Amino acid sequence: MRTLTTSLAALALLATPAFAANAKPAMAPLAQYLMPREAEIALARSAAPSSIGASATVMVLGAHGYETAATGTNGFTCMVERGWEADFGNPDFWDARVRGPLCFNAEASRTVMPSHLERTDWALAGVSMDQMKERARTSKLANAAPAPGAMCFMLSKGGFLTGAGGHWHPHLMFYLPAAGVASWGANLPGSPVIGGPGDPEPVVTYMITVTKWSDGSSAMEMAHP
Repeated sequence: MRTLTTSLAALALLATPAFAANAKPAMAPLAQYLMPREAEIALARSAAPSSIGASATVMVLGAHGYETAATGTNGFTCMVERGWEADFGNPDFWDARVRGPLCFNAEASRTVMPSHLERTDWALAGVSMDQMKERARTSKLANAAPAPGAMCFMLSKGGFLTGAGGHWHPHLMFYLPAAGVASWGANLPGSPVIGGPGDPEPVVTYMITVTKWSDGSSAMEMAHP
């Protein structure tokens, strides 16, 4: 059950053969994935409108995984994900430039976020992408069903989601047990909904783009495919 999965899958349509050929085969030195603490807090909060992000719990990446940098009051959790939250086999998986600001609601914080933290722990422990995929097949966290209403905001202007195109449309993500993307009319001609199942996680992530960034400014410049 991935958050960057659907976003990066959409961006993969922009990828060139040269981009895919330059995919990193393994994790870069940890320092390349880290950010100054205050900068990461600000970027994480920017995933949602300030009415949400300002009161959210914030987690930042440290040498031993994500750690709580600020305790919130509204049930939301904001963080900046790295490339290893993408699909297994995605060219961006080990790209140290990837920064995916997102803000989980309470339901997603409880039932979706733990698997993301687990995958980060695997990455920092030196587990390879192929080994992670095998672990995800049997991991209780990776196979946990998302709670009803689980979703997240990805509205930051500051995200860098892929080496193929930088940031992408501001969007909302919704998590449901795998039941087929047709139930949301996803991926059909004219539908604003994009959906994709996890692999191997049995969860479908639906994405709907919106027209404004978290600061309220227009994102209509992103309206082209």
